[in-house]
Amino acid sequence: MKLITIDFETYYDQKYSLTKISTEEYVRDNRYETIGFAYKINDERCVWVTGTNEHIQKVLDTLPWDDSLVLAHNTMFDGAILSWRYGIKPKGWLDTMSMGRALHGVDQSVSLASMALRYGVGEKGTEVMNAVGVGREFFSPDALAKYGAYCRNDVELTYNIFQHMMLSGFPKGELKLIDLTLSMFIHPVLRLDTEALKAHLVDTVAQKKAHLVSALQAVGKQDLAVKHILGDEETQAEVRKTLMSNVQFATMLKGLDVEAPTKISPTTGKLTLALAKNDEAFKELLEHEDPRVQALCAARIGTKSTLEETRTQRFIDISKRGAFPVPLRYYAAHTGRWGGTDSVNLQNLPSRGPNAGKLKKAILAPEGYVFIDADSAQIEARTLAWESGQDDLVKAFANGEDVYKIMASAIYSKTVEEITSSERFVGKTTILGAGYGMGAPKFKAQLKTFGADIEDDASKRVIDTYRNTYPMIPLLWRESQEALRCMMRGMTMKLGKDGLLTVNDKGILLPNGLHIYYNGLAEVIENDKRQFTYQTRNGPNKIYGGKVVENFTQAIARCIIGDQMLKIAKRYKVVLTVHDAIGIVARQEEADEARAYVESCMRWVPSWAEGLPVNCESGMGLSYGDC
Repeated sequence: MKLITIDFETYYDQKYSLTKISTEEYVRDNRYETIGFAYKINDERCVWVTGTNEHIQKVLDTLPWDDSLVLAHNTMFDGAILSWRYGIKPKGWLDTMSMGRALHGVDQSVSLASMALRYGVGEKGTEVMNAVGVGREFFSPDALAKYGAYCRNDVELTYNIFQHMMLSGFPKGELKLIDLTLSMFIHPVLRLDTEALKAHLVDTVAQKKAHLVSALQAVGKQDLAVKHILGDEETQAEVRKTLMSNVQFATMLKGLDVEAPTKISPTTGKLTLALAKNDEAFKELLEHEDPRVQALCAARIGTKSTLEETRTQRFIDISKRGAFPVPLRYYAAHTGRWGGTDSVNLQNLPSRGPNAGKLKKAILAPEGYVFIDADSAQIEARTLAWESGQDDLVKAFANGEDVYKIMASAIYSKTVEEITSSERFVGKTTILGAGYGMGAPKFKAQLKTFGADIEDDASKRVIDTYRNTYPMIPLLWRESQEALRCMMRGMTMKLGKDGLLTVNDKGILLPNGLHIYYNGLAEVIENDKRQFTYQTRNGPNKIYGGKVVENFTQAIARCIIGDQMLKIAKRYKVVLTVHDAIGIVARQEEADEARAYVESCMRWVPSWAEGLPVNCESGMGLSYGDC
């Protein structure tokens, strides 16, 4: 198998650039122009190619793609160009940017310049800064030659960084997952239903005003609701002026059972409301599952569109340009899970409320195919029980017993048969929420978000019952607290079932050969208590035993789902993964066979997870929403 390292240099200007629009839109835009590209086969001399599009195509067609892996830094971009612009389909895709996130943590810079410095392989040039607004024909011969040298340097840097990463032992299974993730975007097969999306957009625009009115009425702001209904510019400005008051806005959010987010002020060092449009926590409110909260937040910052409007319009625009490339960021989260990217986040499409399933139903399988979506059932709760050695809970999961009713039985001192649906719900919330050290106040608040309100003493009793019923889980929290101390001291210890995890000065070594990192781990005194923090891109983050357990439980679940995905991909086209689910497409005539195969794969675990009773649920239809 050959390795082709490649880098494209393309036209861009102040408005048409990857800082302004998505990769999908940029590569498919009619302004797109290849200025040139550089490539390197294995360790041979790097070659710069420039010229007309026909010349570029001719040279590309001479390269041995059929038995080559393609490597780039940000392969989503270069791969999309190769595939969409030149019809190139190599044996597989590699990406140093993705590898960097996995090897060094998601809070570290993985730009080519940063990675080159990290590995000491050279420096990235700056010639691209001189190319803004310049098409190929307008480069002087000298400038084009310098641009070519710049591009060749990028290829050499990428190649050398990759060699260092492979020498450090980058897991081969993870390389396959990178290829699978990139292929969802670079080789798209899903379609978008343009007419259904247009109809949904009309409904969403109509809903927006109603949602804001409903929100204002719900928090007792009848006068503002009336002014909003009137709809003229002067009254709208008055509505926004009121919403811009931090204190009033926080009160409104509380009226909708939402606590206003807070942050440490960089100026005063004190806790303050995080309600600026650039605050990450406020951005999350713009994606809140309650459309009234979305509408309030959108009105506060004066945006013309809610999240649902913006997302629907984006889907419409993509549908006009071609098939739907599924953009997923490999190793997006601290725990290694996938995340949304390229202005599309399939991880948070609405599943409740008036917009539930609307966008999912507009995502269609190819003609003659069905969409199959299989979701790993309760994988975190099952993994937690298994890794902690809570064998009775593991056995209950394995036997298909109703663990939520069993939990409720302990909480309410009733037999399993006597448990009501509302009591079962409390048991379910406990099993799914209390496993990472959640205290009684937070548990009470969580129940309230689901419409269930209990007294403080009842909440404490539920938490105490959980911890007494499943004592091996709190024991794992305490062991994980000790693991933080070991990391601080540069010591090594084993953690989890049969020492599955290794704690060292880097962090926690996972079964897939990668680490969960706690960069800058420090012990601090706060309110006369010793606490641990580690550094993230947003500043210091508190970490404690229960949170560590949450981190590695999610990471182990992700390792299993990744292996299951590779197993499924041997027979069927994997088109997306969302949280703990895997989506594929299969020909209609083999739909039942494909569904059975996917389910069998998602009930399989790697050898290191023997005894972990995973299970799944699946759905099938012509659209993602039908599943």
